Amino acid sequence: MDHQHLSTLLWREQELLDLLLFKAEEKQYLILTGKSRWLARIAHEIEVLLEQLRTLELERAAATEQIAGRLGMEANPSLRQLAEAAPAPWDDLYAKHHEALLVLVTELRGLSDANKELIESGLSVINDALRSSGPATTAAGTYTQAGRAAGNAYRSVTLDGAL
Repeated sequence: MDHQHLSTLLWREQELLDLLLFKAEEKQYLILTGKSRWLARIAHEIEVLLEQLRTLELERAAATEQIAGRLGMEANPSLRQLAEAAPAPWDDLYAKHHEALLVLVTELRGLSDANKELIESGLSVINDALRSSGPATTAAGTYTQAGRAAGNAYRSVTLDGAL
């Protein structure tokens, strides 16, 4: 494998991360607008992208190992280390790939954390609303043979187990 092949893999990785970022933003939109119908679908699409990224990462690691070996580097170098050891113009190109990947990963982490917080706060609000609505009556307005109101059975509803 050569530098061109590795660079192509890095471009593909950037494209997949960019698409993953788009899907994460779509997920955030669905959460914010309450369109939960599509959340399972977007979660599946994200999983497909993550699997593609895992496969690509393995191919990239193999290509990196071969190039690192030819450059006399230790096994499993980081992209930054590879950029420092690579000849021109690959050194600059690898450094730019490294920076672009860092930006994408940082954006993804932030968006992922925000989406997680939105989901958790939404579940918390639902749970609080269910708790504050009071006990649910299962037998309202029934009377015994003596004409007295029958004791109402109450049930408590929480989402704690569902989290």
